[in-house]
Amino acid sequence: MSKTQAERPSFGTDLPPAGGSAEGVPPLSRAVRRHLGQNLRGHYADSLSAPVSERLEALIAQLDKPGR
Repeated sequence: MSKTQAERPSFGTDLPPAGGSAEGVPPLSRAVRRHLGQNLRGHYADSLSAPVSERLEALIAQLDKPGR
């Protein structure tokens, strides 16, 4: 049986601002950061090596235009 919205844990609601750390929460250890990084790289390796769609290329080109 799936949980209702109220029963699910709310993730991200008590996160610190980007680049900061929550008061009283210790930073992640070097080993944990390394483990997370390796797993994320492994997870996204295929998508990073896949060709970029024409639509995404067009959007990226718009970002490169001066005055934006």
